[in-house]
Amino acid sequence: MKYNFNLKREYKKSWNYIKESKNFIYLIIGIFIVFILVGFFIPTPQSVVEQILKFIKELLEKTQNMSQGELIRFILLNNSQTSLFGIIFGVLLGIFPIIATIINGYLLGFVASISVEREGFIILWKLLPHGIFELPAIFISFGLGLKFGTFIFRKNKSKSFREYLINSLRVFLFIILPLLIIAAIIEGTLIFIYK
Repeated sequence: MKYNFNLKREYKKSWNYIKESKNFIYLIIGIFIVFILVGFFIPTPQSVVEQILKFIKELLEKTQNMSQGELIRFILLNNSQTSLFGIIFGVLLGIFPIIATIINGYLLGFVASISVEREGFIILWKLLPHGIFELPAIFISFGLGLKFGTFIFRKNKSKSFREYLINSLRVFLFIILPLLIIAAIIEGTLIFIYK
């Protein structure tokens, strides 16, 4: 059977699947917001603080001598991997996307609270451009990963598995990846300027 590729049609199918999956995406956003608030307002145990600061320090050391292009590529690769894993590993009852959402929300809340403590609330406006394209892409990925894990509860499991996987990968290619490319260019450029 011959398949005629049509970009507009693929793009439309991607958006339709996002609309179909909106409740899963909203659930991920809800979990993310809750754990941002937890990370921001609830004091973090000292042992956890040390682990997070160690992780941030290692990340800064890894990226400090990178050129702007290398930085953009590093951010894109990192975010693409997280998004793709969020979809693929969602197959295990959606556990991975939920855990990843909790960790990312908590980390963001924690970093925001330290930044506000040191530089005041104005710093949050500086952090905002970093998330405009990146966060929607991550929310969609994790939402689709969560939905993917529900194939096990469907009547026709193998058909649902195939359907969810193909639709999710299509969304990744036509919606998520372009958002992450834009996010990486913005983030990589801003980090390079602030260095």
